[in-house]
Amino acid sequence: MRVAAVILAGGQGRRMGGADKGLIEYQGRPLIDWALAALTPQVDELVISANRNFDAYAAYGHRVLPDTLPDFPGPLAGVLAALQAVAADWLLVAPCDTPRLPADLAARLLAAAQRANVPLAVAADAVRVHHSCFIVRADQRDHLAAYLARGARAVRHWQAELPSTAVRFEAACFANVNQPQDLQAS
Repeated sequence: MRVAAVILAGGQGRRMGGADKGLIEYQGRPLIDWALAALTPQVDELVISANRNFDAYAAYGHRVLPDTLPDFPGPLAGVLAALQAVAADWLLVAPCDTPRLPADLAARLLAAAQRANVPLAVAADAVRVHHSCFIVRADQRDHLAAYLARGARAVRHWQAELPSTAVRFEAACFANVNQPQDLQAS
């Protein structure tokens, strides 16, 4: 059973003044460093979804995948590009702006999906679901491609179309850096 991961760093960074969030420094290191440190030991292969600064991301030693769809259609375009590029049974997905991802994210999500016999497991805490942190079975790539082809973009709406389970983690694991003030909030 092979598990790959994609770190989503392909957004436009609108809430960060257009900055490439993965390359923004957080506690002395670019945000992408935090995600790589957490996820690399958990998976067989890791790719980075990015739509600019390709050389900066490639310097980390992982494949960098641009969206295969035009006009920044959102994080699911990065997920689709990864599903089309990796040779794995499952794909773990996490954004680049979440510096405290749990060390057992892949194992717990995969175990829950297999136990429930569903193609999707999503991280949650006691209050909310963290739709951008999930694991999906690779055989869902065609379903995702069809969802995007009909103009849909919302991660949670795509996830609602699949049988799934939620896995509870501590909320602090998914605190993200979305706006400049979040850089000081640690």
